[in-house]
Amino acid sequence: MIRKSQIKALFQKWNKALQTRSTQKVVSLYAEDAILLPTLSARVRHNHEEIGEYFDFFLSLSPRATMQEENIRFFGSIAINSGIYVFTVNQNGVEKEIPVRFTFVYQKTDHGWLIVEHHSSALPA
Repeated sequence: MIRKSQIKALFQKWNKALQTRSTQKVVSLYAEDAILLPTLSARVRHNHEEIGEYFDFFLSLSPRATMQEENIRFFGSIAINSGIYVFTVNQNGVEKEIPVRFTFVYQKTDHGWLIVEHHSSALPA
């Protein structure tokens, strides 16, 4: 039986991967054909190469995320976690907090849970 704690742990795994600043570690958490609608780019990313290009940029900001609200639901081999987290980034030596609404869609595969869809956008004022 899938537990909410398993899905919560996937967010923590992703957040820890961000903090390594390794694009490869972050991208490995996504399915090969995953879709990323990133926080700081208007361009939709459709595969590992494009997702990696985004994270090459984003990881240069030393991001870390703090969960504020999460809502986890299950649909067979699919789990969805949506809510709000706050990114802390470093832009030109200045830390900045960006409240973000998010949706992670995970699919259970033979290789574990992978992100198949990820939407992250700055929270409107």
